[in-house]
Amino acid sequence: MDKINITFIPNDNKTISVDAGSNLLRASLREKGGIPFKCGGGFCGTCRCKVVEGLEHTDDVKAKERKHLTDEDVANGFRMACQTFVRGDVKVSWGETSSKETQKRA
Repeated sequence: MDKINITFIPNDNKTISVDAGSNLLRASLREKGGIPFKCGGGFCGTCRCKVVEGLEHTDDVKAKERKHLTDEDVANGFRMACQTFVRGDVKVSWGETSSKETQKRA
């Protein structure tokens, strides 16, 4: 199986090598990437992250993600790590506010 790289920007740009098709949150947990999480099943929204580079290497957005992300969020690269599978190199970040979070605070 082909290997790809995932870079966790807030974690000192830690880069790991995983099999293509890996789940982003599971890879983070296995290799201590640092993506925040609680449920791991798409229910809580805690693992919201931004794919800064390589968004084209992610799979399609799932219905569970739509509960936490607006169309604008998705267009800006936000995904739920627990629902995202990667096929090529990506760089991810987290802790940024998406438009859905901004709407909740208003």
